[in-house]
Amino acid sequence: MAQVPQNLTIAATGASGVFFLRELLRVVEGDTRITTVNFIASDNALRVFAEEFEIRGRNELVAQLLGSTSKKVRQQGNNDIGANVASGSYPTDAMIVIPCSMGTLARVANGLAGNLIERAADVCLKEKRPLVLCIRETPLNKIHIRNMYRAADAGATIYPLIPTFYNHPKSFEEMARQFAYRVLAHLGLQHDKAYQWKGK
Repeated sequence: MAQVPQNLTIAATGASGVFFLRELLRVVEGDTRITTVNFIASDNALRVFAEEFEIRGRNELVAQLLGSTSKKVRQQGNNDIGANVASGSYPTDAMIVIPCSMGTLARVANGLAGNLIERAADVCLKEKRPLVLCIRETPLNKIHIRNMYRAADAGATIYPLIPTFYNHPKSFEEMARQFAYRVLAHLGLQHDKAYQWKGK
């Protein structure tokens, strides 16, 4: 991975938590260190977008999430297994799946790559590039826990969608934005607006 990631893959799957995805996209859109973002949404993610944000269809999906057009976020089709991020020769620096459903976790953990999200994640693991899975489920059964272990053992970071409260967020957006800052800091992209704990 480059010292500071410039080329990210961000994927959304069929779990609740679109607020977190939207704020992550907004943060990377405004970060001049990041030059390229390949964005992939699964069919199940589209269903969640409709339920949580009343976003309909695939057309102009990035603009609907951001509230404006983007010059750096490129939408990819999840059925396009021949897209750039499906190849290890394409220079992706890191991948974030947010939110990551238990189904996607299971397929990534067990090396099943039936669509572009799963293939891009598999590429990150085989090329030893950072893969962050922001899982969203509760309670967890033993299968979920085993799959988290398998994915982590293969090189992924399991990063549950758990926001912080000690920073006293004033809104859902602020809560989700601070989570985005923490995920990006994990990849080496620290933000000066990120809350830092100051112990006494």
